[in-house]
Amino acid sequence: MCNVCMPISDEANTTDEFADQLLDMLNQGALSLMVSIGHRTGLFDSLAELASPGCEQLAAHAGLDARYVKEWLGAMVTGGIVKYLPDTDEYLLPRSHAALLTRGATPDNIGVFAQYIGLLGQVEDKIVDCFRHGGGVGYEHYPRFHEVMAEDSGQTVLAGLDEHILPLIGHIIPQLEAGIRVADIGCGKGRVLLQLASCYPNSHFTGFDLSAEALAEARRQTDKAGLTNIEFEARDLSDFEHSAEPERFDFVTAFDAIHDQAVPQGVLNGICKTLKTGGTFLMQDIRASSHLENNLEHPIAPLLYTLSTMHCMTVSLAQGGAGLGTMWGEELALEMLGKAGFGDIEVHRLEHDFQNNFYVVRK
Repeated sequence: MCNVCMPISDEANTTDEFADQLLDMLNQGALSLMVSIGHRTGLFDSLAELASPGCEQLAAHAGLDARYVKEWLGAMVTGGIVKYLPDTDEYLLPRSHAALLTRGATPDNIGVFAQYIGLLGQVEDKIVDCFRHGGGVGYEHYPRFHEVMAEDSGQTVLAGLDEHILPLIGHIIPQLEAGIRVADIGCGKGRVLLQLASCYPNSHFTGFDLSAEALAEARRQTDKAGLTNIEFEARDLSDFEHSAEPERFDFVTAFDAIHDQAVPQGVLNGICKTLKTGGTFLMQDIRASSHLENNLEHPIAPLLYTLSTMHCMTVSLAQGGAGLGTMWGEELALEMLGKAGFGDIEVHRLEHDFQNNFYVVRK
């Protein structure tokens, strides 16, 4: 073969390989939607509860329409997620798969995260418009986002809060037991505060969030639990730097909330202002670098950049904000914490959580 022909052959091979990659991408994207549906409808849970059901039995157990269940099973079987037993016309969810796809698998249930794909697809037209004209897409265009975030938080934060996260701050548990004032920034439906308030009745907890809908649910759950040591404030934190009450709280938390604020630096400044001297700020945020070249080996970098484009960055830009995005990165986070006035900063990583950094910051 002549040397002139070699690059053409190499290019053809590269194109074929890339074509295979794109086909795989389309299949996996489609499966993500089907996994989300399987989670939301309880089909994975039903498959795990039944030994090897037929389609009709599975649909009846889950309380669903059998025709839709049959087509969903087609995607699951051809996608290698569910096994089909043709001799008996039955379906089997292997235990190794159930360990990553059922509610009993928390905190490892990937079905929770698959929901983001369908959620983001709902705003694709609006995002395309932003590409052409700038601006952003506001929170009000994501009707299920708080619901999914609450489930996400249940896996990444609630499941490890007592055993892994709070122990990162050696002194905080005795303080919570004795009684301190705690704030949660961007509390959403308040699941973290509900757990803390239940465990530490001597402490008082305040949740701040922009979403009145999320806070209404937080208050309902608080009343249902009979807790009297929580309050929630619907608050736009864009001016928190100026409106925060000085030295109000002993402990402030922010779980995956700072990077999508309109004015993140102002929020961090306000947190430093509202913390008492000697107080602690705990910030959980995405584990990544501020520099693209350092994220090439990140296991879910494409997903996180997509979440950034279609939610975290754009909701900030919709408020005329900074638009930091999901992948603002550890370097920028440390720089901004320093600008806020914090000097004592520790960055922790938990062995079971590859997605997040935990910043323990003392004033």
